[in-house]
Amino acid sequence: MYFNNLPYTLTESALLIIPQLLLAYPILYFIFPHFFLKRRYLTGFLLTAILWFIVACFTLLMVQEINQPVLKFLLPDEFMRISQRTDNASFFMGLMLVMKGSMLGVSTTLGIKILKYWFLKEHHNMLLQKENAQSQLRLLTAQVHPHFLFNTLNNIFSQTQKESPKGSKMIMGLSDMLRYILYEGQKPLVPLQQELQMLQEYINLEKIRYGNKLEVHMEMPQNTDGVYIAPLLLLPFVENCFKHGASHVLKNPWINLTIELKETTLWMKLMNGKAPEGQERREPGIGISNVKQRLNLLYKDKHSFQVTEDEEVFIVNLRVELTRVKKELQVALASPADTEMAYV
Repeated sequence: MYFNNLPYTLTESALLIIPQLLLAYPILYFIFPHFFLKRRYLTGFLLTAILWFIVACFTLLMVQEINQPVLKFLLPDEFMRISQRTDNASFFMGLMLVMKGSMLGVSTTLGIKILKYWFLKEHHNMLLQKENAQSQLRLLTAQVHPHFLFNTLNNIFSQTQKESPKGSKMIMGLSDMLRYILYEGQKPLVPLQQELQMLQEYINLEKIRYGNKLEVHMEMPQNTDGVYIAPLLLLPFVENCFKHGASHVLKNPWINLTIELKETTLWMKLMNGKAPEGQERREPGIGISNVKQRLNLLYKDKHSFQVTEDEEVFIVNLRVELTRVKKELQVALASPADTEMAYV
């Protein structure tokens, strides 16, 4: 009967796509990402079953009550069936039939969605591995005889400890920064406290360099237990302040750095004075563009970044959703590990 009356069959099938869409799209774009991908399987299956039952009832209502008037309006009389559907089938049997019919459409679209998600995840992991390989290559290029470098710095530190205490302090701070960059910088995650301490060391070195000319105000969180961050993520912002801000301000250079930690969310606001109008300014280097790329790779959909340029000040606002690591995993992160596993 269906093949003998194709116009009727195709029009009715097109009408029945509407409830299929009402079932497929909420599963694909709400239940699947918010429940199944977050391993909340019981809630996901329960919502799917409820939605499936509601759509099945709506489909049965369309077949029994809505489709016939619509088809009579859309099709000429010669295409309408002479005999209408009988009501001998029970409501339960009709419900099972429409649920069975919708299963194929939802399963197909959900399979495509899962394949797409898997492909994007694999692509993201490949970008992470590529970025990690490039970082390690840059690190190896700069890591020429690190023991020789540190031994030489220690010897200079010993010589200047009595003759120039200020120079000795700078050498010790530089040594700590280099050690952090060379050894901690290749890890996927480091304790937030170490990252903040490295920022403090860098700013202390710049304060010695500028002397009393530089005004620095800093606020950093005291309690960061268990919170980890990708290494060297915050340094480029502070370095950029000195490189393109304080170094170009001839009078009263200043920097204001505020870092807050609420649960695992880090908020950073960084402000610095800008060079006066008419004075030559250098364009920002590759440091900020690199850290933007790292943020997109490592904290996609988990960060916000905004740079504002006023008449006399640059303002950087950064928000990052960090990771809280359990104590049993902190030992594993103390040594370099696989980047992909660390971010799962």
